[in-house]
Amino acid sequence: MTKYSKKAQEKIGEVMHEFQEGTLKSGKNGIGGKVKSRKQAIAIGISEAREAGLKVPPEGKP
Repeated sequence: MTKYSKKAQEKIGEVMHEFQEGTLKSGKNGIGGKVKSRKQAIAIGISEAREAGLKVPPEGKP
């Protein structure tokens, strides 16, 4: 099983906290509106961790 770095876990935790507060927005500059799905919030957190260069497992191939 691949692992996320400690910093990546913290980043995902921050995003999940925003989701629980109801302040997490999707899309560029939040144009997409509020995130309503837990899975979508996790995906946003992983994406932000990748952009920051943190250790995150590669995307799965379909």
